[in-house]
Amino acid sequence: MSNSGAYNEVLLEHNNHPYHKHALTDATCSQHGINPSCGDEITIELTIKDNIIEKAAFKGDGCAISQASTDIMLDLIIGQTREEALALTDIFFKMAHGEVLTEEEEAHLEEALALHNVSHMPARVKCATLPWHTLIKMLRDK
Repeated sequence: MSNSGAYNEVLLEHNNHPYHKHALTDATCSQHGINPSCGDEITIELTIKDNIIEKAAFKGDGCAISQASTDIMLDLIIGQTREEALALTDIFFKMAHGEVLTEEEEAHLEEALALHNVSHMPARVKCATLPWHTLIKMLRDK
């Protein structure tokens, strides 16, 4: 994974211009998540029909990493089944904790690969994984 400048641009773009940061009027489920160590807070809303995530949005405040991670994650899960979205969380957690990914796993993460350096910053892992933990809780509880 080279070209860290390109990765930083991805994170800045998703933080400064999050496509999915808005209310979702027809949400079928929502889940609040908080990182008590830094105060990052998000609420994820999804519209799921016939086991497919059709729409996704979030509200909340936090650091650039948590906000970008949330926006990127929502990009990835729209159009996926619950099971596919949960499989993506497993791959993301491997990356965030510094495990080596296969080329296929990297391909599934797409822009989320921009967060690969958080594995070298333990305090930031919680920021990057907050939306993914929140998504897991939502999909397993609903």
